[in-house]
Amino acid sequence: MVAWRPWPGAVVGVLLLVGCTGGTPEPGPTGSRKASPTPVAPAPAPSDSPYTVTEDHAPRTHAEAAAFVQELGVRADHFGAGFRERPPLDSRTDTWAVLGEDCVWRREPLPDTALAGLTRKFELPADGGKGPVYVSLTVTVHRDTTAARRDMAVSLEEALRCPEQRLNATDRVRGLYSRADEFTDGRNSIADDNLVESGEYLVDGDDTALPFDWFKYRLGPVTVAATGRIGAGRNEEETTAVSQDVAKGVGFTAAEVDRLAKEGAR
Repeated sequence: MVAWRPWPGAVVGVLLLVGCTGGTPEPGPTGSRKASPTPVAPAPAPSDSPYTVTEDHAPRTHAEAAAFVQELGVRADHFGAGFRERPPLDSRTDTWAVLGEDCVWRREPLPDTALAGLTRKFELPADGGKGPVYVSLTVTVHRDTTAARRDMAVSLEEALRCPEQRLNATDRVRGLYSRADEFTDGRNSIADDNLVESGEYLVDGDDTALPFDWFKYRLGPVTVAATGRIGAGRNEEETTAVSQDVAKGVGFTAAEVDRLAKEGAR
């Protein structure tokens, strides 16, 4: 079993730094094969407000929402040096992942409360005795802020409802520990709300439990979520560093959502 990691403080500290560091991510086409070797930090959120999307700046139709998530400039190197795209890179924009009553994740058609969503996959290949790291990033445009708030609440409840969850045909997660913060709590300078979970994942046929992290932000009616599955061969310090890099990648995405919504409103 993986030893418990005191990640919330360390990772949340990184999220605060991401929100307070200057510079803007270089825009690039979605799915671009050419990545900058050193990603720059996202633009700082104002000191008295988080990254957000106001409803008057948000997409209002399925077509607008689909275009919005497809135009986001998300790069593999936002999650750390050495990451690359993992095929299939993009999911369909009219489906999303749902945790069933049997605690198994499946892709299903979007409900009426959501306009579009897109999942992109990245990986840090195995190297030097260290196992691969898999990141799955999902951006969802909900019909309004109320729907996005409800989605965040459901996500928080799912760890209680399903302490063990089946991710796919071979992988499952267990022992999830959750923490949720609103911006008004003074602990999150990234988005309106955030949810962070940590646990361990296992691959069928292998008893080795490996670290699993999940991050989810709400920016008005838009949610940004990412999972990180961290391969074996790393000590606690190295594992924490990978978790922090994944958290930074979600922060870059939040900054990109904020930027694209503001640009679209001009």
